[in-house]
Order: sequence, then C-alpha cells, then structure tokens
Amino acid sequence: MSRAHDPNAAARTERVLSASPREVFASFEQPDQLARWWGPSGFTNTFEQFDFRPGGRWVFVMHGPDGANYPNESVFREIQPDTRVVIEHVVQPWFTLTVTLIPRGDQTHVTWVQEFESPEAAAKLRHIIEPANEQNLDRLEALLQRT
Repeated sequence: MSRAHDPNAAARTERVLSASPREVFASFEQPDQLARWWGPSGFTNTFEQFDFRPGGRWVFVMHGPDGANYPNESVFREIQPDTRVVIEHVVQPWFTLTVTLIPRGDQTHVTWVQEFESPEAAAKLRHIIEPANEQNLDRLEALLQRT
C-alpha cells in the first residue's frame, strides 16, 4: 500500500486485454517474457536477479532508446496467481505498483495502480509515468497477441 494512502499520490491505468488472466499472469512470472515487454516503448531490460515470490527481489537495468541505463530494484510484496501482483520499487522514486487481473469472459481487465509517497511525488512524475504506463500495457498487449 501507499505510504501516503492518498488517491492523489497514485497513477491509474486500466485496459482490457484479449488474453486470459493465466496468460497475463504468466507474462509477469516468466522473466524471459517480462523482459520483452517491461518499460516504455524503445526500452530493453537486463535482469540481474528475479525471484518471483513474496519477498523476492527483482534487480534489473532498463536500457533507454537513447543509450541511457536506469538501474532498478524492487521487491515482490504480494503474488496471487492469475489475480494480483504487488511490486514495491525500493529505490528512488519509491512506489508500489499493484496489478489486478479480473476475468471478463475470454479477456482480462487489467488495473495498474502506481502509488507514490505523496501527491507531490506523483505530480512531479505524472507527465512521464502516465504515458509510460500506457506504453507498458501496449507492449504487454502486443506480446500476448504474438503468443
């Protein structure tokens, strides 16, 4: 949960994907798949550690299309197969990402909520994170259509 518990400290993105919750969840739990879609358009990833279990660490570098490297470290806080993944980004900027998967027939309604320490922290990053989160889901959707 957010340290702020304030809806103004969060960015929310929702999407209905043409895949089952099992397929969407697999794109999180399988590091080879996750590395292919995680991040905004043009980014690639190098995973250094990926321990997909509650309390497990996820250490990786995102490589931007301009050649810049962005080190990241997160902890998986909650994992409910085919239903929910909660990831705490434990380096700056701190946030908790909660991804909820709800079945809708043969599709999945994905809710992606990124909660920051404060409304001020969210406001500073909102112009970056909102389009980046949409691009993230675009990339996930493209991966799921190929599989």
